Amino acid sequence: MSNTLDLIAGTPGTPASAWQASSQLDQLPRISRHELLPPGRRLVVVAPHPDDEVLACGGLLAGLDEDVEVLLISVTDGEGSHPDSPRWTPERLRRARLEESRAAVLELGLAGLRWQWQRLHLPDSGVQAALLAHMLIEWIRPGDRVLSTWRRDGHCDHEATGLACAQVAARCDARHFEAPIWAWHWALPGDPRLPWARGRRLDLDQAAVQRKRRAIQAHVSQLEGPRPILDARLLETLLQPFEVYFL
Repeated sequence: MSNTLDLIAGTPGTPASAWQASSQLDQLPRISRHELLPPGRRLVVVAPHPDDEVLACGGLLAGLDEDVEVLLISVTDGEGSHPDSPRWTPERLRRARLEESRAAVLELGLAGLRWQWQRLHLPDSGVQAALLAHMLIEWIRPGDRVLSTWRRDGHCDHEATGLACAQVAARCDARHFEAPIWAWHWALPGDPRLPWARGRRLDLDQAAVQRKRRAIQAHVSQLEGPRPILDARLLETLLQPFEVYFL
């Protein structure tokens, strides 16, 4: 599938109301935080861009126990989100998105946990799965729970990240699960291209949803302008009181 930015330019996307009316989402098997992340297991979140950790699993992160160990890995600096923009140049985006991520981490409450943040500085919209897998080997331990974007999500970096994480988790005896992000934009309820049989639903309380909302709002560069990267329709879907993971 082509880069998601092209898809946004060409279509309005699936409205949140369509997903809210979906009986399929309501019927997904529920999973708890402790089932996703058993006691003593480290959570490794591999984000292609410096907001994907919030969009994919902000609710999960916002509700973690204080003794959980977390490693956030930012694959790119997100410098390619506004091509040809005189305002958001790549260098400005590198700086801004770093600060936005720091603010989002505070909103999620991760400052009170045992957590690390590793940035890999791979090129935005140019992530190669083989290279990323080679780099991730250094960071993934046996038994880790590795969360990434879905390997068929519709953005080239999301897909390369999902594929690399699947490969590394298998090699390192870790457990990998994936989160759709842009699929909520281009897919429809019941879309057979999504692996619904592997889908699990993590229900979120209102406090976790609000923390996730504030963390998303910290990413100002992605919310500005007449055609924001994260538009209101997609955000309404991503801020429903649950998250979906493919196990």
